[in-house]
Amino acid sequence: MPIQYYIILAAAIFCIGVTGVLVRRNAIIIFMSIELMLNAVNLLLVAFSKMHYAVASAATKNMEVNTGTDAQLFVFFIMVVAAAEVSVGLAIIVMMYRNVRSIDVNFLNRLKN
Repeated sequence: MPIQYYIILAAAIFCIGVTGVLVRRNAIIIFMSIELMLNAVNLLLVAFSKMHYAVASAATKNMEVNTGTDAQLFVFFIMVVAAAEVSVGLAIIVMMYRNVRSIDVNFLNRLKN
């Protein structure tokens, strides 16, 4: 599969995430949009790693070149950190709902004054 397909898909997912962060007021939707943006970056990282190792194996004419597990391992650690972020973020959202009875982000801006 050409790398352009991965780039277009990741750009579309990232744009959906940015739109969700900028347009929505619900904290959970904003949180899910941030996760979409992280997953788009992870997709690009794995796709570029696959492309890099395909070029390296073609240049050396060696079929024993690894399939790009370095980036996949890095993406795995990013996903672990994102899972920890989800648990902390959802705990903050639950506490916000308990105190304010709303998860509207604009309502929190009014609490500053």
